Amino acid sequence: MAKLDPILHQELRLSIVSFLVNVESADFKKLLEVTKASKGNLSVQISKLQEAGYLKVKKTFKGNYPHTRCSLTAKGRTAFEGYIQELKGLLGI
Repeated sequence: MAKLDPILHQELRLSIVSFLVNVESADFKKLLEVTKASKGNLSVQISKLQEAGYLKVKKTFKGNYPHTRCSLTAKGRTAFEGYIQELKGLLGI
């Protein structure tokens, strides 16, 4: 039986990657809007994806405010595509 990627198999991490696969990058505010997650939970899950090498995170400042921008890495894109293939295999499609 196929083994689904445990990093991507968590709902919020899968939501983040699913959104980022279709855009070049997104800032923290946009990811909050899209995922409807709390700031703390989103931050933790972004860190886990970054540690796995799936996300590139760029932290800067806009004026006096921190600005976090996330983009999917090649490893993240490959992992997501593999995850989708495993799901299709499990579903027989």
